[in-house]
Amino acid sequence: MTRPALPAGFLRLPVTHRALHDRAQGRIENSPAAIRAAVAAGYAIEVDVQLSADGQAMVFHDDELDRLTAERGPVSARSAAALEQIVLTGGTDRIPTLPEVLGMVAGRVPLLIEIKDQTGAMGETDGRLEAAVADALAGYGGEVAVMSFNPHSVAHMARLAPHVARGLTTSSYEYDDWAPVPAEVCDRLRGIPDFDRVGASFISHQGNDLTRPRVLDLRAAGVPVLCWTIRTSEQEAMARQIAANVTFEGYLSALPA
Repeated sequence: MTRPALPAGFLRLPVTHRALHDRAQGRIENSPAAIRAAVAAGYAIEVDVQLSADGQAMVFHDDELDRLTAERGPVSARSAAALEQIVLTGGTDRIPTLPEVLGMVAGRVPLLIEIKDQTGAMGETDGRLEAAVADALAGYGGEVAVMSFNPHSVAHMARLAPHVARGLTTSSYEYDDWAPVPAEVCDRLRGIPDFDRVGASFISHQGNDLTRPRVLDLRAAGVPVLCWTIRTSEQEAMARQIAANVTFEGYLSALPA
């Protein structure tokens, strides 16, 4: 299986979590304003994608509209055209599609795309969201990588876009944090058993769990370890003792000279 290397920019530039969002400034997470701000500042960008009813990749974190918009219900129940008309609460932006975001970034900074689990239990997916991501990335020339907590999604990406670097988003998988994912699935995923099976080239691990032996073993084997989500410069200093890079929010991580 082809295992593309993680592009160098992801190890050089701190990664903005859901782009450089700041609600006080009207820049909502995963919004065009937050993406433009991250590009202007020179940071790498992490965004999330969910699936629309008509099979398009929408840049939005939650599977429900309730927290971030005045609308209610699942993202997956609405067409891309309908979702693009929904204003993000606290700003003036609407929900963007992945192709729209790729056009905004245009290769100027690295872009890390997290494919959100569509099953609710980290189960086998139907591949529709992964296909939408692969279609959007066809011909994209910038530094880009994909990742997911769901290893089945990463396996789909290995088949659909074998040239795109892919990784696993990983966690301590504490049961209370992951309901309704079954406990036995949490127990399995905690050990990161699918790394080789899906041809991953990196992990992005929970920032306060970086001393887990499996994480340290992967790091010792030369695997790039990114981490999430770092919220202070003090946390960043601790995380960088192990992690090659951080995904941050709520402060400005120092850019390389």
